[in-house]
Amino acid sequence: MGSKAPADWPAMAAAQACHRNVMISGKVYRTVSDRCWDTAKRIADLPEMGLALQVVSPMPELLSYWMQPADAQQLLRFLNDQIAGMVAESGGALAGLGAVPLQDIDLAIRELEYVVKVLGFPGVEIGSNINGEPIGAPKFDPFFEACEALGACVFVHAIRPAGMDRLVGPPALQQVLAYPGDVGLAAASVITSNLLPRRPKLRIAFSHGGGTLGLLLPRLQQGWGVFPALKEQVSEAPAEQARRLFYDTLVFDEHALRYLVQAFGPTQLLVGTDYPFNFHDRTPVQRIEAAGFDADTTALLVHGNAERFLARQKVTTP
Repeated sequence: MGSKAPADWPAMAAAQACHRNVMISGKVYRTVSDRCWDTAKRIADLPEMGLALQVVSPMPELLSYWMQPADAQQLLRFLNDQIAGMVAESGGALAGLGAVPLQDIDLAIRELEYVVKVLGFPGVEIGSNINGEPIGAPKFDPFFEACEALGACVFVHAIRPAGMDRLVGPPALQQVLAYPGDVGLAAASVITSNLLPRRPKLRIAFSHGGGTLGLLLPRLQQGWGVFPALKEQVSEAPAEQARRLFYDTLVFDEHALRYLVQAFGPTQLLVGTDYPFNFHDRTPVQRIEAAGFDADTTALLVHGNAERFLARQKVTTP
């Protein structure tokens, strides 16, 4: 937003060639390549990954839930418009997910309406927690009600995860270990809050293969059958609810991918990459094809499930 933006807002600063530093509160948060904003370079990379369509969403840290709501809304409007510009110049190769200021539910719903009705986005990206509050908390239900009413999909990505104080090692462990843990907690909060029984048409997906949920789900299901208070709280079996959520395939391992298909069902996983960051899956489609699924399951994972999640017509892979 140039020199008009306050100094403590997220900003870009010069770095090495073809890169910029993402600044949060005046400190370098991450150095990113120009593929974050260069539409032509993004499109040029699609064939190598086996993709015909890429969905662009904001870097999670830019969701800015810790800012004042009005400031966050202004920043996110700028980001949403920037993504819309990339989509417009992509010739159909890109789609967009918007961002909303969920620290203020009314503002979030207004921005949701803007990105869906004005920009034509299929939905939004939200964080795995909102300033430490689980997304399954009752206060967020009006937002999810609005998403369901508008037919907007919701993609949940890890953000400022719990448990960082328990990790021993460099900051990169936030992405490697803490992100999947926070995503698992977010997905579990959706299940234990009965969000899907209340909002049966809501389409909500989780990054990093749903994080830890896949391995914790049998334990949650067993607890639901053992503890009366848990069964009284959760109206439908956790395992059944989990098979109505969506998850990306970003687990970097064919064995893990096969397990997730077994746990969640072949209709619930869609391609995820974390592109264009260094920790992205450079061969997502090839990894799916190498996992040994039958042709129908492979087609669902490569494009069919994403088409249903995004409510798009069929996309043909190259």
